[in-house]
Amino acid sequence: MTEEISEYLSLKPGNIVVDCTVGAGGHSINILKQIAPAGRLIGIDQDEEILELARRRLKGYEKNCKLVYGNFKDIDTILGQLNIKEIDAVLYDLGVSSFQLDSSERGFSFLRDGPLDMRMDKNGQLSAFDLVNNLPKEEISRIIFKYGEERYSRRIASLIVEKRKEHFISSTKALADIVSGALPRGRRREKIHPATRTFQAFRIAVNNELEALQISLNKAVGLLRGGSRICVLSFQSLEDRIVKNKFRDLARESILKVLTKKPLRSGPQERKENPRSRSAKLRAAEKIG
Repeated sequence: MTEEISEYLSLKPGNIVVDCTVGAGGHSINILKQIAPAGRLIGIDQDEEILELARRRLKGYEKNCKLVYGNFKDIDTILGQLNIKEIDAVLYDLGVSSFQLDSSERGFSFLRDGPLDMRMDKNGQLSAFDLVNNLPKEEISRIIFKYGEERYSRRIASLIVEKRKEHFISSTKALADIVSGALPRGRRREKIHPATRTFQAFRIAVNNELEALQISLNKAVGLLRGGSRICVLSFQSLEDRIVKNKFRDLARESILKVLTKKPLRSGPQERKENPRSRSAKLRAAEKIG
């Protein structure tokens, strides 16, 4: 949704912009083209590997671009270290990147067998392996239900605990097979893979994604100048609900003006070219004052 993001960010030459999830730099390079020659982009990502891809992609923009390894929940500290007190726009492109999904060794996808990891920051202490093999059944069930909105969370948790008594659950395929085996046959015939919700749940728990998003949104809005914009692209309902409620609450306090009464969705052509965009929802707001 590059065009829609460009429209709602409403960038001008000389702007200071934060891309809180720089990824491989796809959005960042478009932002840099709009704010050149005097603008400045700060790109944040907690994945060192993908940040290196962004550095290569954004080569030639070094004078206007600062890439930072870190978590966007620390946006205030990161900008403070760069002596930046106010910004003109902020963008979040949430979820797992195609680079992470396509890398079997990162353990995000049930479609590729690999180690059960799911850490966006490879320096993080806890992995999905730790949660799956060490947490009590009740906590596993809670995670799957809360973060995956999976109605069969108890059945899945019970089978996980039963199977790990035999040996560690150490691969994405092993976990996906256990989840599939725990579900009734009718659920296995749904359009989405049976393990989709469970994998989402463990990924969110491992990376503390929802809490980090709430913390970061509060800080980012406080850093925006009056009249500046915030855009959030989300790919699942839990993230979108947080953004929707935050924008609504800040609009009631006359801090933000919501620009998207309903989230924008990708068009037919984009969905055809990029199937992942089918679940994308874009929300935008403007700082009042």
